[in-house]
Amino acid sequence: MLLIVQKGIHWLEVAVGEILLEIKGVHAGYGNLKILRGIDMKVPTGGIVTLLGGNGTGKSTLLKAISGLIPLMEGEVTFDGVSVSKLKPHERMRLGLVQVTQAKEAYPAMTVEENLVLGAYTRKDREATKADLQKVYDFFPVLRERRKQLSGTLSGGEVQMLVIGRGLMASPKMLMLDEPSAALAPKVVLEIFANINRIAKSGVTILVVEQNVRMALILAQYGYIIRDGVIMMQGEAKELISDPAVKESFLGGSVSDTTKALRN
Repeated sequence: MLLIVQKGIHWLEVAVGEILLEIKGVHAGYGNLKILRGIDMKVPTGGIVTLLGGNGTGKSTLLKAISGLIPLMEGEVTFDGVSVSKLKPHERMRLGLVQVTQAKEAYPAMTVEENLVLGAYTRKDREATKADLQKVYDFFPVLRERRKQLSGTLSGGEVQMLVIGRGLMASPKMLMLDEPSAALAPKVVLEIFANINRIAKSGVTILVVEQNVRMALILAQYGYIIRDGVIMMQGEAKELISDPAVKESFLGGSVSDTTKALRN
């Protein structure tokens, strides 16, 4: 199946369903402390996949292993048909594998627009970069309004929009988001997730790590649940959200109203 999407100033055909990211038997951790124990995962092109779990289960560690911020102890990471296991983070980013960290790190003494442009520092396609900046402003109109404002004066939700936008300025094939809902008000979370859905529809593949299980499963097509560094459960998001074990552990109440707001 081919999806017609806009990339910068160009329109491209993207094959939806082909595997963009594949993780095979990954073990990783910090020093001699092993956190991940044999992780297998696949993310298809054009999709939204979520990785779920509580604090300390290995979610952020897996993203760091994928992006090259920590080395693998065992296993392999393949992105867009290329083994990236031994590549440095900036080399993986040039291939289109971009991570937005949980820390929501913006440079407070720089303006919003300066922060966004910084995300494109590896790019040389100036016209496409300008077009992508306008595209980010279309996703997040508040950033256009605040483009000359110092990022240190933004609210928490606006900073989250800024760091996602800066990730988009790197022209990613895949965007990895580490807990984008963390410490944000429910209304802001809904706005952020609705925009992530719009970004995916523009042709960017999404891997989102979350503790907000309800929102993540409404957003995604497929989900993985991690516990103690091991994938304990996986499946289509619509099946996981109705699974009794997932409901008992993570969910409560109705999801219908949230689904309608998110998908619009």
